[in-house]
Parts: sequence; C-alpha cells; structure tokens
Amino acid sequence: MSERSPPGIFQCLARLDEGDGSLRPRNFDEFVGQTRTVRNLRTWIDAARKREAALDHVLLSGPPGLGKTTLAHLIAEALGAPLRISSGPVLERAGDLVGLLTSLDEGDVLFVDEIHRMPRTVEEYLYSAMEDLAIDVVIDQGPAARSVRLTLSPFTLIGATTREGLLSHPLRSRFGVSEKLAPYPADDIEEILVRSAVRLGCALDQDAAASVARRARGIPRVANRLLRRVRDVADLHNEGRIDLGVVDQALEMMGIDALGLEEMDRRLLSCLVRLGGGPVGLRTLAAAVSEEEDTLELVYEPHLIRLGFLLKTPRGREITDTARAHLELDAGDAEASLFPS
Repeated sequence: MSERSPPGIFQCLARLDEGDGSLRPRNFDEFVGQTRTVRNLRTWIDAARKREAALDHVLLSGPPGLGKTTLAHLIAEALGAPLRISSGPVLERAGDLVGLLTSLDEGDVLFVDEIHRMPRTVEEYLYSAMEDLAIDVVIDQGPAARSVRLTLSPFTLIGATTREGLLSHPLRSRFGVSEKLAPYPADDIEEILVRSAVRLGCALDQDAAASVARRARGIPRVANRLLRRVRDVADLHNEGRIDLGVVDQALEMMGIDALGLEEMDRRLLSCLVRLGGGPVGLRTLAAAVSEEEDTLELVYEPHLIRLGFLLKTPRGREITDTARAHLELDAGDAEASLFPS
C-alpha cells in the first residue's frame, strides 16, 4: 500500500505482482460496503469453522454488479475451501448437476450463478442434495430401470440470483443463509474507486473520485468500468493524472451526465414524454426503445426509480416532474436520442 498522499489527492501505485485483470477484494477486510451482509457472513463462517462443519447453503440476491460473485470467492477463501463455479443456464441436464455434485470433496464450495435459470427438472435434484447430502439417480431404462442413491460429501452451495422471485419456494427454503444486496451509497463507491485506482496504478484526485462515484449508479462494477475509461483519457491527455477535468471529459465522451444517466436512460424518459408521460406498459416501452424487457427492468429502471425519475404503477411506467425538469436542461439531446439520425 502506498504512503498517504497530500490532502485531496490519492496517489496510487500498483503492486508489482498485480495486473489490471481483477479489481476484486482478496478478503473480507478489503470488501467495502454491504456492512450487515459481510458481518453476518463472517459470523456464520466463524461458527462453522469452530464446529469444523460445512457452512449452511448461502443465497445471495440483488441487482447485477453488486458483488455476489466476489462474496462467493471471499466465502470460499474464509473457509479455506476450493471454489467450484457453474451457472444455472449451463446445467441443462440432470446428469450435468449429478456429475458436478459427486465430484465435490468434503467442505468444497459450489457457486451457481443465476441459479434461478436452472431448469426445474434439474433443480429438483438439488433438494435432497442440499438437505440429505444424497442424490437419487435412475440407471437403465424400461423394466431394467432402478434407482440408486448416491451419498455426497458435506458441501456448501452458494446460489446467486438477480431475480429471487423466480426461485421456486422448495429451493429457496433450503438455503440456511439468505442475504440481499442493495446498491451502494456514494461514499462506499468512492472508497472502492480509491482502492481500484491503487490496483490500476493511477493518480486519482479526491474530487474526481467523488464525481465518478456520483455517476456510478450505486454499482461497483459500473464504477470500475468508468474508472478504466477515465484512466485511458488521463493517460493520453493528462500524463496519467485523473482530475475533475479528465472525469468530465471522459464521461461526456461516454454520454454519461452528472446524475449517471446514459443514452438509454434518456431515451426511456424521452419516450415516456412523447407518450404523454405514461402510464406505459413495459412491453410497449421496450419496443419503443428497441431493448429487451429484462434489460430495462434490471439495468436501467432501478437507477431511474432511485432518482425519482420513474414510477412503476399497476398500469405501467410513468415519468415524474423531476425527470421532466432534468430533460428540459438537455432538451436537444432528449429529442435526438429517441430518433437518432
């Protein structure tokens, strides 16, 4: 870690053994934000290690980019156990899951991302695996078919989902630990940016870090993505130093305004204005801006709702007066963004 810099500036030097590849924290002490979740996880992990038992199965839910995968890595690290990684869409057949479960050794951690996308026929095999550490498989077909019960080693399943409501109740009820992640406040995002800048080996002014944090939508993944692009501009035009001017220049190039609104956000709001302010159904809105419904609902709408720009009602989406006022400040862009040339 570099020495403390003069007030107002974070002077960042990368470790020689670290590249740009990963900005993930390496342990819970380096993890910023989600204080209650981290405190709870450390408690359950310490208790499991004291009993020399496997940690109860863990469900992590929340919007994309908040650190679910990172927490899975940190849980395995804290347990001192290997981490096996898969995802719901990959486990298409029961045989895929059975092969994965039977290959686990005692104490291993299995991480399944987007677990809500696992087929129901495959998901049912997890019930007995999670609860009884056993799995029933059918061998042969027809009159010769027979069921064989395979015993599994004690393991911990970590499931991550962006759509907890799509999980079936039998699966959700089998997780002993359930933690829901929320968007980060700007102060936490700013601290994450400072730590990331250290890894990237760049000089980051404090007011520049605060400016990026305000536009990161409360999502660390977005903050780190913006930081990399701002660093590119700083390397080319400011001798590698990221100051407020560089941040404004880089984010203007990316079409991101002072509130973190991107081009698609402005298109959504402009579309609602042209449709009378709403209410407008999600399907109609998605067709109007040429985007998938899930993408609008999971990626763009949460930030607009937090800003008070968008209302979700039983009849559809509605624009607010606050959003109208913001669009008036940039009326030309709002007009052009809906029907680009």
